[in-house]
Amino acid sequence: MLISKYSAPDFDPYGDNRVDEPNTLWPAPVADGPVTASVSLPGSKSLTARELVLSALADGPSLLRAPLHSRDTANMVEALRALGVSIVEQPGAGEFGADLLITPAEELLGSTTIECGQAGTVMRFVPPVAGLALGPTMFDADDSARGRPMGTIIAALRALGVDVNDDGRGALPFTVHGTGTVAGGAIEIDASSSSQFVSALLLSASRFEGGLDLTHSGERLPSLPHIEMTVAALAARGVTVESPEVGRWVVKPGTIVAREVDIEPDLSNAAPFLAAAVVTGGTVTVSGWPETTTQVGADLADLLPLFGATVTRDGDRLTVSGPERIAAVQLDLTTGGELAPAIVAIAALADGPSEITGIGHIRHHETDRLAALAAEINRLGGAVTELEDGLRIEPRTLHGGAWRSYEDHRMATAGAILGLVVPGVEIENIATTAKTLPQFPQLWARMLETGTAA
Repeated sequence: MLISKYSAPDFDPYGDNRVDEPNTLWPAPVADGPVTASVSLPGSKSLTARELVLSALADGPSLLRAPLHSRDTANMVEALRALGVSIVEQPGAGEFGADLLITPAEELLGSTTIECGQAGTVMRFVPPVAGLALGPTMFDADDSARGRPMGTIIAALRALGVDVNDDGRGALPFTVHGTGTVAGGAIEIDASSSSQFVSALLLSASRFEGGLDLTHSGERLPSLPHIEMTVAALAARGVTVESPEVGRWVVKPGTIVAREVDIEPDLSNAAPFLAAAVVTGGTVTVSGWPETTTQVGADLADLLPLFGATVTRDGDRLTVSGPERIAAVQLDLTTGGELAPAIVAIAALADGPSEITGIGHIRHHETDRLAALAAEINRLGGAVTELEDGLRIEPRTLHGGAWRSYEDHRMATAGAILGLVVPGVEIENIATTAKTLPQFPQLWARMLETGTAA
């Protein structure tokens, strides 16, 4: 691997001088023609996180089959263990790691510190659980994640009767002073910056003494499919979430039923592999594609044809065949913001100007993804303009160069997509893909070398 130094663009979301230090650059593999491959992927990050939390609060042991094993999952597992939950690996039949047996604690105990890393699900889903624990639980995260918005969950917990000390920051670090119970009741929140705030409260709501009557008061609610995923996971465990009107959810106090759960493959992690077919004019098949799902990655089957691709289904195999020329798009991606980096990478290679809007909330993900995508594509000779809630991408001939990941897994994979057809793209810190897909570099290389990625 090449060790190099390179100058930073004007935009620097790291907020420190790490970009001026030597960085290991990963030469993105270049496709020597249309990519033809079959791909199988590990479990869904979003489903794994939700089922871990529900299992920790259930009325008995639960078994998660084929969960995702990644940095985010490890952070969630350690967070729940810190509160007294038993999580043990069991031999699994899948190719991506062990199953997980989760046994709830007789009594959740705080008096601990939880390191969230960069996992938004941990920093948002676990604080309500900590409110049900006895004793103080301090939450902290990587330096690069401390700026992520947390004021909504902090204010919500206080409204529900939980004492939270954040020294007025509205961000990490903060301490939840659990008393073993949460009063619950009716509250209003603004979840415009992340649907995770809604899911976080719904996941624990049936364990609150008064349940939860939650109203979203913001102008828009991004990533609604993720809330639908939470509601479906709760329903499968016997918890009914009523929605008497748009933006309102009511959960009565009750039991969360223990169960065995088969975790679906992560369809959002399929995005770069299916994008490989689009940008090279090839054909890529992903196996294990569910017939019905609440995962936002399922939208790829409708989004990629807008670029001229062909999508077909054969049982649990979804196949994407790329076009001769990539069509420009005008796209509102409000419900699927996590797909934006891959979609924008494709648009940068299209035959005309594209606009991707409805994604202002992804400024608050692992990094400001709008600024990061614009900065890195423009570094390679592109012409991307930031809009209030999206990006305008004008086609330009791109050239090789360093692509910064900003410690963001989806930024890293976006660079890999462009590297398929732009020789000389070198991605800084490809290891950041371990957040949700630790095997990405190996799967990506195998896709090109052997036509399989499994």
